[in-house]
Amino acid sequence: MTPGATSDPSMRGQRAVRRLRHDAGDRPMIVIWEVTRACALVCRHCRADAQHHRDPAELSTEQGKALLDDLAAFGAPYPIVVLTGGDPFERPDLAALVEHGHGLGLHMALSPSVTPRLQPDVLATLREAGAGAMSLSLDGASAATHDSFRGFPGVFDATLKAAQQVRDAGFRLQINSTVTRANVEEFPQLLRLVLDAQTSLWSIFFLVPTGRGQQLQALSAPEVEDVLHWMYDISDKVAVKATEAPHYRRVAIQRTRAAQTGETIEHGPLFERLRAASEQILAERPTRTRPPRPPIDVNSGRGFSFVDHHGDVYPSGFLPHRCGNVKDSGFREIYRESELLRSLRDPARFAGKCGVCEFKEVCGGSRSHAYAVTGDLLASDPTCAYQPAAMTALHERPGHTVA
Repeated sequence: MTPGATSDPSMRGQRAVRRLRHDAGDRPMIVIWEVTRACALVCRHCRADAQHHRDPAELSTEQGKALLDDLAAFGAPYPIVVLTGGDPFERPDLAALVEHGHGLGLHMALSPSVTPRLQPDVLATLREAGAGAMSLSLDGASAATHDSFRGFPGVFDATLKAAQQVRDAGFRLQINSTVTRANVEEFPQLLRLVLDAQTSLWSIFFLVPTGRGQQLQALSAPEVEDVLHWMYDISDKVAVKATEAPHYRRVAIQRTRAAQTGETIEHGPLFERLRAASEQILAERPTRTRPPRPPIDVNSGRGFSFVDHHGDVYPSGFLPHRCGNVKDSGFREIYRESELLRSLRDPARFAGKCGVCEFKEVCGGSRSHAYAVTGDLLASDPTCAYQPAAMTALHERPGHTVA
């Protein structure tokens, strides 16, 4: 179980969704720090406009250590700190930052790009410094798909090699995969690669149309629903996480209840194709089942926050609303006092379907998708196909219509 989480007590003993043990308004569970925006790759779906050289205005070593000091001052349970980019391996002081954070009691993780900087000796140094987990991106089951995403040939093969090196260095391996209209049919084949890589966690990112990601095609709401149900079906083969699709928690609750009551849940054609392809792959590759990893109820600004390379604080890397800067105010003050973050932690402020949904306390919708499509952080999540019971009842009343 993830530090700081507990199972949902409302699910008749079933661990359908994990709830934070601490107040999400008091401290985050996860903080992503973009230590640099420099990166050698030009990934098509990147939320950031990555650059080839480091920005002189990015947080210095001492400023970075001060940020880590501030995060550790939250006390136990300490937040998980993920150092990302760009490519964090572009920073020569990366090991020093990891060592400092680890020494404070923080859970340190890394999310590098697969470039020539990712070498076994560097991995060994970072593992010794105290980093415990590392994520790599794999966005296709073939070199043609993945290398097209990354902007360079050879990255697919290098990623498979890097995955082995990451495990050999003693890290827990997380694979990140962005799902779009162009690659979704490859996800059963991606499942095979994820299993072969002995992945600890598979994080599936639902494309938010920001940065270079605006050039790609996101899934429709019914297609997102099909992928979430497919993820639930394979969650006893590998631990899965839905990034920017918090309605996976609603799906987990619905599927748990359906298993208890015998209720049948209808699925769309994409689910059926993914299911059939996965069944064939799993038949060819016998896989040990495991208890599913229940999703945890964190969301943008609610147990989760992002610090960019300049020290600006955001609800997430996909939600471009600045809440303050750690050089002006400490992170703890910003996280606890920002009115924007407070609004994101209050489901009563959500509009449309999200505002009346019976799952709003445990889901809340993707605030990033809501903002990217509507321009309103508190609007209904357009990627969710679910019709809340309150809106269904209103629709069924004579003389009423639902927008």
